[in-house]
Amino acid sequence: MAEFLSNDRAGQVDLGRLPCHIAIIMDGNGRWARRRGLPRTAGHKVGAENFRKIATHCKNLGVKYLTVYAFSTENWKRSEDEVGVIMGLLKRYLLEAIDTMERDDIRLRFFGDLSRISPELQSLVDRTNRISAHLSAEDFQANICLNYGGRDEILRAVRRFASDCAAGKREAEELNESLFSAYLDSGGIPDPELIIRPSGELRLSNFLLWQCAYSEFYFTDTLWPDFTESQLDEAIADYQHRDRRFGGVKRNYFSYL
Repeated sequence: MAEFLSNDRAGQVDLGRLPCHIAIIMDGNGRWARRRGLPRTAGHKVGAENFRKIATHCKNLGVKYLTVYAFSTENWKRSEDEVGVIMGLLKRYLLEAIDTMERDDIRLRFFGDLSRISPELQSLVDRTNRISAHLSAEDFQANICLNYGGRDEILRAVRRFASDCAAGKREAEELNESLFSAYLDSGGIPDPELIIRPSGELRLSNFLLWQCAYSEFYFTDTLWPDFTESQLDEAIADYQHRDRRFGGVKRNYFSYL
């Protein structure tokens, strides 16, 4: 018998048909702060705390992977103060994660070009990678996109494949979708079934461009710092009522009942 989670806003979430991988564009921190007469940096601090809550809720539900867009390749255009606050929040999160990952059975993985972040942050990322390597593949994994852009990820994957071809490790004729996916930052991780974007914007903003080919999208006007566990349940319940055909023929709705 199917197991359901109920709440007033989401209705019923079928815990037996959860998306394996959810991705979230954590948007709206600056607007959240501005509406309250606060500096943009205050919104990032509240948004960082909300990430913890949503990640914990995903783990408790049984979602296997959560990927969040934390800092894009374009975000360097922001003020030095704002970038500094975001990097400081990341440092604090990583320090806390190093102490709790094993206890909470949470693995961390980073997508993006990490060569541009500070040596101190790179060292912390390396430490979380070493801890994650010892945790079970069955544990929950949070993927943090840092200095990440979908086009940049694809270009870096192409360069890695070309380098392997030049070294005689691969032949150009071998390349197919499955092999190319292995060269991406997300190699070995299933594509997200559900991508959520709070804040009212209706675009991908260079996020997981290869991986989103058959993702379902969920948009809401709620700004990220106000996005709640109940609203995540609502997004999942909405996803579970969709007919995912992958280019095929529409199936009978009653086949789900």
